[in-house]
Amino acid sequence: MAAALSRNANCARHLSRLIYYRSLCQWASSTVSSPVSNELRHRTLPQVQSGIYPRNGFQSFAIYQRFVSSTATTTTDKFTTKSDGGENSGDKTDTKSDGGETSGESQQSGGAGKPIRGGPVSWLSFLLLLATGAGILYYFDKEKKRYIEGINNASKAVKEGPSAGKAAIGGPFNLINHDGKNVTEKNFLGKWTVVYFGFTHCPDICPDELIKLADAVDKIKKKSGLDIVPVFISVDPERDTVEQVREYVKEFHPTLIGLTGTMDEIKKVARSYRVYFMKTEEEDSDYLVDHSIVMYLMSPEMKFVKFFGKNENVDSLTDGVIKEIKQYKK
Repeated sequence: MAAALSRNANCARHLSRLIYYRSLCQWASSTVSSPVSNELRHRTLPQVQSGIYPRNGFQSFAIYQRFVSSTATTTTDKFTTKSDGGENSGDKTDTKSDGGETSGESQQSGGAGKPIRGGPVSWLSFLLLLATGAGILYYFDKEKKRYIEGINNASKAVKEGPSAGKAAIGGPFNLINHDGKNVTEKNFLGKWTVVYFGFTHCPDICPDELIKLADAVDKIKKKSGLDIVPVFISVDPERDTVEQVREYVKEFHPTLIGLTGTMDEIKKVARSYRVYFMKTEEEDSDYLVDHSIVMYLMSPEMKFVKFFGKNENVDSLTDGVIKEIKQYKK
């Protein structure tokens, strides 16, 4: 019986100790930070002597309070040391960062200290290039002006040269006028003359050219006061008799002189004036004569001055004759 009571008492003491220790751990968990509580969980608490009774609970509580405080302090110091180490590491990082900035500043200062390399074109080279370009432009402009001046001088020299290149047009002739009188080139000396070759049976070209010549003669008289003698020489002497020529020239202008003659005389004067003519095929004695369509301006000495073709109109023929006469008098 006594042994049973003793076992029960021991069990009760152990149960009370267990409850006391659990309460102490819960209090420590709520008081110390989570790292400390973790430390306490993994740390083995020293066994309390079995001789400690509940009546000595306050003494045991004080001992365990000191134990927990020391443990918490140690653990906190460890974490503080680690934190400080992290801060020191951060300081190192900051130091490195500061070092990087310092290095960057050093590089910048070093870069600022070195002379900056100039561009590919300096002011001196630009000025030299500009001066060279201006010199080249001046040289070519001067050569161009010299070349143009040489051409102008050459053209003036050609114009002022002798008139040895004029065509050998014109010459002596002996024909009959529309009044039946014999005339030669000497009858026209001292007068400006325009000579045209044609025939009275010409259907269209000859009348058109003679009308143009008659109008030009009147305009020349009106514009410059010059008297021009229009002359018509037939290239069809077989049909162009004196009477036929007289009736024909009256239709165009009162001062128009008509000339005809023998076939030999007509051929001779045509050759001297470089005029081509040829009779076409005959049909019942009605034929046409193919011939040159040219007007010849002859000087008062009966020398050739200029010819005018079919493409001229009244105004161009008028101005051309006046111009040639003015230049001839110079």
